[in-house]
Amino acid sequence: MQTPKSRRSRPARHLRSRRAALLASLLLAVGALGGVNSPTASAAADPIAVTVDARAGLATVPETALGVNHAIWDQHLGSADTSDLLRDAGVQMMRYPGGSYADIYHWKDHTAPGGYVAPGTDFDTFMAAVQRVGAEPMIIANYGTGTPAEAADWVRYANVTRGYGARYWTVGNENYGNGHYGSAWEADDHPDKSATQYARLVVEYADAMKAVDPTIKVGAVLTMPGNWPDGITAGADPGPWNQTVLSIAGPKIDFVDVHWYPGGTAAESLARTSHIPDAAYLLRQQLTRYAGANAARIGISFTELNVDVGRTTQPAALFLADVYSGLLENGVFTVQWWNVHNGIGTVSEVAGQTDYGDFGMLSSGACTADGSVCEPPLNTPFAPYHALTMMKLFAKPGDQFVRAGTDQPLVTAHAVRRGNGDLAVLLVNKDPETDRPITIDYAGFSPSAAAPTVSTLTNGAAGIATSQSGSATTRTLPPYSLTMLVLRPAGATAGRPGAPGQATVSGVTDRSATISWPAATPGGSPIAKYEVYRQTGAASEQVGETSATSLTVRNLVPGSRYTVNVLTRDTAGRVSWSSPPLTFTTGSPAASACGVRFTTSGDWGNGYIGAIEITNNGTSPINGWTLTWTWPTAWQQVSSGWSAGWEQVGASVRVTPTDDNRRIAAGGSVSAGFVGAYSGPNVLPTAFTLNGTLCTTG
Repeated sequence: MQTPKSRRSRPARHLRSRRAALLASLLLAVGALGGVNSPTASAAADPIAVTVDARAGLATVPETALGVNHAIWDQHLGSADTSDLLRDAGVQMMRYPGGSYADIYHWKDHTAPGGYVAPGTDFDTFMAAVQRVGAEPMIIANYGTGTPAEAADWVRYANVTRGYGARYWTVGNENYGNGHYGSAWEADDHPDKSATQYARLVVEYADAMKAVDPTIKVGAVLTMPGNWPDGITAGADPGPWNQTVLSIAGPKIDFVDVHWYPGGTAAESLARTSHIPDAAYLLRQQLTRYAGANAARIGISFTELNVDVGRTTQPAALFLADVYSGLLENGVFTVQWWNVHNGIGTVSEVAGQTDYGDFGMLSSGACTADGSVCEPPLNTPFAPYHALTMMKLFAKPGDQFVRAGTDQPLVTAHAVRRGNGDLAVLLVNKDPETDRPITIDYAGFSPSAAAPTVSTLTNGAAGIATSQSGSATTRTLPPYSLTMLVLRPAGATAGRPGAPGQATVSGVTDRSATISWPAATPGGSPIAKYEVYRQTGAASEQVGETSATSLTVRNLVPGSRYTVNVLTRDTAGRVSWSSPPLTFTTGSPAASACGVRFTTSGDWGNGYIGAIEITNNGTSPINGWTLTWTWPTAWQQVSSGWSAGWEQVGASVRVTPTDDNRRIAAGGSVSAGFVGAYSGPNVLPTAFTLNGTLCTTG
């Protein structure tokens, strides 16, 4: 949820305060939505089962994966000590001039009217820091109080005059927070503060900036699915913020920029990383639906993330590792922490450690207003810094994420496969009190008998401990810890065939789809066949094989999301890495005795008014009916309903008629309504069954 923050106060204390009370009159309590339940520590029983499936390929780690924010009010932005620490942590992208300050910052005279600008933080100083770190810059053009001409002049100075080659430029920061939806923290001097006006000006900015340097990439601000103001339509806009911006500016932009502050307690924020796959899915659906032709070219960046509780201690470290991994494995091209330096906040104790309430990953060396508590010396790394360093060790550019999961939400797992055949596994124990024994099962990979290289970050540790110990299949995870294993393969990997290229899908129906892919390059032996796998939870299952470069997959479930990979097998039995993942969703039957129309209206950010219309496509009346569907996620529910009986058990919804609509004449229809609620990305159902018959949808 994005919430107001004071842009005119000193940022160290106020810029990123996230007030949970925002829109309290509109939002339902998280607990009432049946979304995320706070886990509690308990004595460990049976070992947690971890599954790592090297056949189930996800995204490849990009060169810009690991990022941070720099801000013009940080006087240490350009210091050698700060830059060297960021380089040592593996930072690959750095964002400037700093959150909401971007919308009041004028680069030419290095001023931010109404805000504080520290000496030694101008653009050239920032670029010198970027070069010392060895990173790429991401620059926020001033939308709130700037102009397209000012942004174009910045591009000219950066890339023509100075030759910096700055490729990534975002138009504004959190511009939906300009009051258009009722909450105002972002500067916006335009009389028209609508999403429509923002999108129109993004087009003007992109045209002006690319006229100077056509090689740059221009990004537009979107909001996180399932977080305010996602789903809300305001004023005369044709739809919610994301839909409106993409519909107008989609053909002109190269990437979208999203922020996520999950909020809640430490346990709640750590649990909400489970929202990532559905959020990424919805973002790509929105791009495909609204951004025009070739929308697949548009990248996704997450440029601000942090937590409400434990910002300088282990909860933030665990969240950083989990969320960076989750977003990168879903194809995000950069993930950036808020912030490098920020300043002391509310001091508390979290899991036995002093937490300074500081959004920075490095200490500012600041004290509370009364001087009673001071942070450690300047640039002392906080826990999130160590987690970022762990990410550098774990996910290297060119590595391919593969599917990993567990049977216990208090422990999450991620894995990457490396070009030399190694497999790295990252394990996150979110239990603040209890050791968690685990067993690891591998598919598509056989670890060698040698002890793995083990890196561990425990609660309160001053850094990462590394050793070579234990086995590849069993281990005990300390409380509140990050553990990474690097495993060598048991056999030789030389001579294996190349992986197939990016697969595409065609002919998708309710029960089948045709998967096609570019041919792979042979290795030491000729290619024998291609194997197609579908990802199922933490594992995968083979759905077919062929010597051709396409396969029709059958017996699919209507209205279901599928992710598939293709692997190459040669005549010597060697198997390639998996292809990049392909995700698609099956539809409903082309014809059926019934039809269902599911619509939503009046979305208020975590709830909406839903309606169903049931049509009898048959030649005989229906006397009595039961409609059923299953929500795609665990955080969706029917809160109340009318014109029917409504019942939900788990994710399954059952709707039955009232006395006056139990009969549906041939060719006729009946309607009913409900209040829907959600506490995460709201992926709507697409498969409905009436009296056991699968219906068409429309």
